[in-house]
Amino acid sequence: MKNSPDRAVLITGASTGIGEACALELDRLGWRVFAGVRNDPAGQRLGRRASARLTPVMLDVTEAEQVAAVAAMLAETLGDRGLFGLVNNAGVAVAGPLEALSLDQLRRQFEVNVVGQVAVTQAVLPLIRRAAGRIVMIGSLNGRLATPYLGPYAASKFALEAITDAWRIELRRWKIGVSIVEPGTVLTPIWDKAVTNTQELTETIPPEMMELYGDDIRAMQELTAKLVARGMSVSRVVRAVLHALTAGRPKTRYPVGIETRLLIAGAPFAPDRFRDRIIRRFIGLD
Repeated sequence: MKNSPDRAVLITGASTGIGEACALELDRLGWRVFAGVRNDPAGQRLGRRASARLTPVMLDVTEAEQVAAVAAMLAETLGDRGLFGLVNNAGVAVAGPLEALSLDQLRRQFEVNVVGQVAVTQAVLPLIRRAAGRIVMIGSLNGRLATPYLGPYAASKFALEAITDAWRIELRRWKIGVSIVEPGTVLTPIWDKAVTNTQELTETIPPEMMELYGDDIRAMQELTAKLVARGMSVSRVVRAVLHALTAGRPKTRYPVGIETRLLIAGAPFAPDRFRDRIIRRFIGLD
């Protein structure tokens, strides 16, 4: 399947990171790109780096009015051509001990990473059906292997795995491909934000929680900083997204990175407590 200027794609979370990189590469390849951004400066910054084909659109996936407005605009703009691609990339990472996190933080994690993805997909699915197009979810290694102090983030990515499986089967009769991309740590701002959020957590967490979890939180901060410093290039994720959008027979899952593939392949065969012990030692909790 070749790239074509007749194909249109909507990418959520395109202000920075994976979404921005996908938007710029697809634009370079001649796609009509609709790039979801959170504010005007982000849209202007993206527009300066792209061709006139790329259209920044205001899209907070948790705002029903914005989701509906984007879907209506796409229907009017694309007409019978429909929308060939949707890349559900918008996401946040909530970090910290589950016991110490507020329920509002947990709700925010799922509203953005899960409910928002479903809302956008539901809104544009008639257009994707019209084009017999593709849906690409941006998951994570944490969607297959949960780690401590990233529990909410991992739970949201586990949920995306289930949603991807369900939609892949439900939409098969209309020849709509549904794939999920599963990278490890990528050099993107989401992890810088996670480090910042964890640092803020140490300042706002109740003293009794810091007494319980302080050593673990500091170990996680150090590990996260190291992982971010040696994270994979975003271009590797972009290649997986491009394959999912353009291959004649796209894969259902795209683990990105050798370490990611090894962990995903090996984790199901390791006893739970053995795997827990390995994770604790890797993080430095023992």
